[in-house]
Amino acid sequence: MSLKFNSLLSRIVWLHVLAIGIAAVALPISTYFLLSDIATEFENQTLREHAGIVAKYIEAGPDGSLSVNLPADLRTFYADAVSGFALTVMDGSGRVLFSSLPGALAPMSLDTDSDGPNYFQRSNNGARYYGANIPAERGEQTVWIQLTQNVEHPDVIVDDIVANFLRRVSFITLPIMLLLILIDIAIVRQALKPVKYASNLAQAIGPSCIHLRLPTRNLPREILPLVKAINQAFDRLEEGFRRQREFTADTAHELRTPLAVLRMRSEAVSDPALAKSFRRDIDAMTRVVNQLLELAELEDSIAELNELVDLRNVCSEVVALVAPVALTQNKQIALTGTENGVWVTGNGNLLFQAIRNIVDNAIAHTEVGTTVEVEVQPNGTVRVLDEGPGIPEDKRELIFRRFWRRDRTGQSTGAGLGLSIVARILQAHGGTVGVENQPNGGAVFTLHLQLAPELEPSSVMPEQLRDHAEASSVALEAAEP
Repeated sequence: MSLKFNSLLSRIVWLHVLAIGIAAVALPISTYFLLSDIATEFENQTLREHAGIVAKYIEAGPDGSLSVNLPADLRTFYADAVSGFALTVMDGSGRVLFSSLPGALAPMSLDTDSDGPNYFQRSNNGARYYGANIPAERGEQTVWIQLTQNVEHPDVIVDDIVANFLRRVSFITLPIMLLLILIDIAIVRQALKPVKYASNLAQAIGPSCIHLRLPTRNLPREILPLVKAINQAFDRLEEGFRRQREFTADTAHELRTPLAVLRMRSEAVSDPALAKSFRRDIDAMTRVVNQLLELAELEDSIAELNELVDLRNVCSEVVALVAPVALTQNKQIALTGTENGVWVTGNGNLLFQAIRNIVDNAIAHTEVGTTVEVEVQPNGTVRVLDEGPGIPEDKRELIFRRFWRRDRTGQSTGAGLGLSIVARILQAHGGTVGVENQPNGGAVFTLHLQLAPELEPSSVMPEQLRDHAEASSVALEAAEP
């Protein structure tokens, strides 16, 4: 089963850990074999050098007999208990001419078919020996010099070093491996920091900030072409949005004049019923055009969301503006909830437009003689309650889509844009909008916005906003019956 890493950082780090782990195992083992080979070659060379020294003291007599005349110091040296070396000299038939081996340890048998030195290992009484049979020529005879070294002798340190290498090097390798992994993680994190920054910026790019682009500075060369291609795609997307907004705005502006002309001409129609039908159709078309203009202007205003806005004051203005229309239809509208300012950060004009669209929609669908209630809560929530037919549960998500209308019979004068504009405004402000039905009938539209950071008492109600709120309050009182 193969491992799957969703993170580029974890993928690189784990691959490096695997590589370091393999290196940490392979390096000591390969070094061990290398040291063993070097130690073996060193021992072979030492044995050959000793054989060359001994060969100088082997003499052939006139009758062909061989004798070994070692000085006293060499005889002492080749005693096994002293230096760890033992010496045996044999003729071509394997007859021992001289031996420093203990009596219990016989010489190794000869391989007379070999032309050069041959090496062997042996053990005796728990001791390990390494030796060689090295030929030497004396006259017409071949003499074999057999040298044996006790590898466990205190003077033989090379084999001890090799034997303990793996065990000792592991205590060094493991901490170094851990340190390399930590350094590797730090290096990879630093190397991927521009990529992480670009990734975070990419998450922020949306319809409200389509102008943002991914940074190309300090990016790895392998990722740079991808980032450039993404930025070019954003350029084309932004250009497409711009052309779409311009087309919508230009089309709506161009339609305004013909609609105004048609309305004037409808006044000249002598048949009252026909004139009323004309005006109703013209009003519906005018509403569509106005909503198209709102939609085009909305995207241009999205970027300016840094105003300090009193949500209750905005609702008061909406109620004051819509109240005369509601009264002419024999309907009531009321502003309830907190009487204190509810401060949010955003664009006051856009929030006014969103709340008005909700209120207009409520008035259009509530029954004659009933009341539309606009409730402002201190936590940044605005609820618009009507006494209309309500919204079926399977339609509550659809009503916020562009050009979607619940009434498909053609009797509705709406274009299906008002609630989609509301949803877009709330999305740009980081808020939410939803709808539910009241237990006794009617719909409840809920708009929720984040409250602005806590302000100093002196700045809670700036002078110009206080005057604006008082003016809206006067307008609301004047609209009440």
